[in-house]
Amino acid sequence: MNRPTLSVTLTTYGPGLADPAGVAQLLEQARMAESAGVDRLLLTDHVVMGERTDLYPWGPFPFPPDTPWLEPLTLIAALSAVTTRIRFSTKILIAPLRPAPLLAKTLATLDVLSNGRMEIGVATGWQREELDASNVEWARRGRILTDTMAACRVLWRDAPGSFSSESFSFERIWCRPRPIQPDGIPIWFAGSLHARNLERIASLGDGWIPAPYSALEPFRADVVRVREAFARAGRDPSRLGIQGDLDAVAGADGRPDLRASLAAVPDWARAGATTVNVVLSLFGGPKRAEKCFAILAEEWPRQLARL
Repeated sequence: MNRPTLSVTLTTYGPGLADPAGVAQLLEQARMAESAGVDRLLLTDHVVMGERTDLYPWGPFPFPPDTPWLEPLTLIAALSAVTTRIRFSTKILIAPLRPAPLLAKTLATLDVLSNGRMEIGVATGWQREELDASNVEWARRGRILTDTMAACRVLWRDAPGSFSSESFSFERIWCRPRPIQPDGIPIWFAGSLHARNLERIASLGDGWIPAPYSALEPFRADVVRVREAFARAGRDPSRLGIQGDLDAVAGADGRPDLRASLAAVPDWARAGATTVNVVLSLFGGPKRAEKCFAILAEEWPRQLARL
């Protein structure tokens, strides 16, 4: 069993991010995360928001529609400039909102700027109004996601590149620079393991992001399914990344206790998670970031020693 890496989802939304002090705080959190030994920072994405936040599929949505959300790829450019080792990804980027050539160019540029530290987690998004505002057909969002990421693969690899799909096509175009990473930028697909998503992961993906805070036993069974799909596609299942979200365990005071929550890391690793993700907002968010990263620096090696 390989030892899992440590990912942390930063809080990149909320009223405090409407001013420069909030952005400076995020830059400092990236430095703290790198010093604490965190392997990967994850950033969330919403381009616009409609009123129907009550339709959020994973419980109460944390903020009203007018909450500021920083665009994650732009933010990664800033975070990469103040770090040297830590990797960057999204959880998740709503890829159908970005034209494929522009997304391929942006991600490749970020990989160059960060010296090969870029990954990308993608999905279709959950709010219809967000896709409607960009004239993305809701019923075709899954097809557009697949075609967009397939086109990115072509543009990172071929010069010139040609691509034909139901969603869009292009002939003999150049999109340079290439990503620094020889095989292109790792792509993580989020979502449940229905047939279309399994095919998407197996044919185009490097990793799978389950639904937030999935229960351990269903997760264990799903890991088997996604690895089998990877193998059927002729790919090595040992190279598939799988993310597990660490849920919050209450401490003696009834508040989420990061140290107690980290005790579940070996269980997630044995179930098949290749990276365990700590969602910073569960444990106090930006106000407790320094304390959280200090706990991670101390406790993460201890949990790995239990494997």
